[in-house]
Amino acid sequence: MKILLVRPPRIKQAITVSNFMFSEPLGLEMIYGVFTKNHTVEIFDMMIEKMSIEDKISDFKPDMIGITSLCIDVLKVIDLCEKIKKCDEKIITFTGGTQALLSPESFFHPCIDYVFNYTTEDNLLKFLKMEKNIEGVYQRQNAFKDVFPKGKNQYLLPDRKSTKKYRSYYSYFGYRPAAIMEYGLGCENRCSFCLRWRIEGYKEVEIDKDITIPDLENIEEDTIMFIDNDFLASRQKLEGFLEIIRELDLKKNYIIYGSVKGVLENQDLLGEFASLGLKAILIGYETFKDEELEIYNKNISTLSNLKASKLLKSLNIDVWASFMAHPDWDKEDFVNFRKYIKKLKPQITTINPLTPFPGLPLYEEYKDRLLYKADDYEKWSFGQMIIRPSKISIRSYYYQLMITYLYVNLFINSNTDMLKKYGPSNVFRIATGAIKASKNYIRLMIKGG
Repeated sequence: MKILLVRPPRIKQAITVSNFMFSEPLGLEMIYGVFTKNHTVEIFDMMIEKMSIEDKISDFKPDMIGITSLCIDVLKVIDLCEKIKKCDEKIITFTGGTQALLSPESFFHPCIDYVFNYTTEDNLLKFLKMEKNIEGVYQRQNAFKDVFPKGKNQYLLPDRKSTKKYRSYYSYFGYRPAAIMEYGLGCENRCSFCLRWRIEGYKEVEIDKDITIPDLENIEEDTIMFIDNDFLASRQKLEGFLEIIRELDLKKNYIIYGSVKGVLENQDLLGEFASLGLKAILIGYETFKDEELEIYNKNISTLSNLKASKLLKSLNIDVWASFMAHPDWDKEDFVNFRKYIKKLKPQITTINPLTPFPGLPLYEEYKDRLLYKADDYEKWSFGQMIIRPSKISIRSYYYQLMITYLYVNLFINSNTDMLKKYGPSNVFRIATGAIKASKNYIRLMIKGG
């Protein structure tokens, strides 16, 4: 059997993200690793490829086509499946990914044959045998009325060779090429705006070392980005990882997501980690207001943020800081926000409007102020406002976002340091993304939302 695994093209609202973070399709690589044992399988990354799905079908002649998804991809996935069925209605179509886990009904459509609510090695193998009732899989032949226990995606050993022709494109800010992987699943922080702990569970569990060690050994890139929601969740976890990379004698650049709390509690281990290759930590400082941090359930303070920033600077570890612009901010709040970022002095800063995804408590709280419906999928991209501002107009809000974004990139981020660390080509790529993001805010400001 010939199986084509597809990542859909990026929608325009999220196009600038690829200039900063353009990760490999890890989920597809895992599925490839299961399917390729007995079938001919190919990954088709439409974020890179120029070929249409119709031309790819003509060239590869697949029996099955599977498409992964984020919440913003629903309409694009359905469109691709309609095109697939027009090419050959006998081709079996299936979809999965984050959106299929959170809202599988989004894909209950006549052109989609199977919807993977979650994937495990067991249900993938049963799917290949075309069994009628598969746990975790909704089937069109059953009118998508399948009933099964709630489950989670299983972390499988990805086949990195499956994306060999694309790997030079995958990047994380100034590091290109860069691979991604997970060391632990779940998150105990339970931030009120975050979907990750709802997807993976609120109890963190380390991935089996029988997967972690060979995966580390298989990665050829010099840089690895760990996508654990909080790599610094526990001292035991961090000690275990440092032991592994010492034993394997890996010479890599490491990038992690980490919490302020984890930074402050693991100063000594972070110093050792830096000596073994840790280059940067992505930290959600989120806001300059303690009351908002409390609402977000961050269990930190703005003072803690400042302490962590100074500590990481002393360890020569870069900080890639993320913030959420609250819809109740006014002009003065944005001014104070810029002053706070100046105190923190992160190497890279990203700012997104607060986005209360459906299914989160924040969604219910702001339901009466939402600018878009839950099924306006492409709007939920972090690139634009979802909640109507309460103190200034939409146009003024976008203006403040644009001014803040330009201020950070022109006066806070150190372009000289970035040139030294990342080289001209990578800095140019990042700068291009910043320009595109600014243009996007200008467009939205002119439209008034």
